[in-house]
Amino acid sequence: MSYQKSSFYHPRLPVNDLGLTYRDYEGALSTLCAGCGHDAITSAIVQACFELSLPPHQVAKMSGIGCSSKAPNYFLNKSHGFNSVHGRMPSVTTGANLANRDLTYLAMSGDGDSASIGLGQFAHVVRRQLNMLYVVANNGVYGLTKGQLAATADKGVTNKGGELSLFSDIDLCVMALQLGATFVARSFSGDKKQLVPLIKAAMSHQGFAFIDIVSPCVTFNNHASSTRSYDYVHEHITTAAVTDFIPVKTEITSDCQAGVCEDICLHDGSLMRIHKLQADYDTKNAMKAINDIESHKQKGEILTGLFYLDPNGESFHDVNNSSDTPLNQLKQEVLCPGNRVLSSINDSFR
Repeated sequence: MSYQKSSFYHPRLPVNDLGLTYRDYEGALSTLCAGCGHDAITSAIVQACFELSLPPHQVAKMSGIGCSSKAPNYFLNKSHGFNSVHGRMPSVTTGANLANRDLTYLAMSGDGDSASIGLGQFAHVVRRQLNMLYVVANNGVYGLTKGQLAATADKGVTNKGGELSLFSDIDLCVMALQLGATFVARSFSGDKKQLVPLIKAAMSHQGFAFIDIVSPCVTFNNHASSTRSYDYVHEHITTAAVTDFIPVKTEITSDCQAGVCEDICLHDGSLMRIHKLQADYDTKNAMKAINDIESHKQKGEILTGLFYLDPNGESFHDVNNSSDTPLNQLKQEVLCPGNRVLSSINDSFR
């Protein structure tokens, strides 16, 4: 069965500074499981880009492999896009950024694509300060390959099949802070009030911006010990329908106040404890942010909010003194200046 998204929209929809509506920033109809947190992330990205009045053709959507990497198809259908090999999105984005630095680069990845097969590439794109927004939709399992535990799953939890997580989790926010990212944040897919401003700030940031978004998996979080949660006896959310053995769930949302801890019931009845940062949190101290993330983790809490921001940090092009003109706009005589110039360059190294 195939579905087609309606092209109809209300003629009085609000428009932004470009005269575009929210609908102009949407993409194809999502094929992800109903209630998936990734669709909530898509909605937040659409809202953020609409409010920023970003020209869609000036945005490049980059992704790897995984449920999360399918998501760019569901937003900004008039933007550039590249779906790369598993775990290799950062190097492809680096090449694209070198060729055209004028585009806004929005990368969508997942816990497997970034914390497992792509961990090495993730580390180097952070330390190189590539000017981009790197979003990880983090559910702690590999949804496309039937729910194996991801490297971001907490030690001691089990997946739907009963597999026990034997190793400590990789916290991508802590790693990004350690490697010098100049914008680091974490949010929950269901907290749109927090997530949209974070995305807007990250897309406006000059340098490497990273947001880790906790995004519960409705298909493989339906067991008594899901990742990032406590076992908790709670009433299951009502199932509206069943399709291909995947229960259709309602989207999990949250409206937690700043400085407050909130227990969020997942689709399996287990509990995930979110603690939102105070509005006056000091975002200039990376080491404090690392300590705060780890201390809340010891209490079984997921700390969310903007952890660190350095508005004056250098980007990849600043460090490498690259051409102000994108490489794809340079003329042949500039790219290949000839033997005389090449000889003078070689002589300078002698």
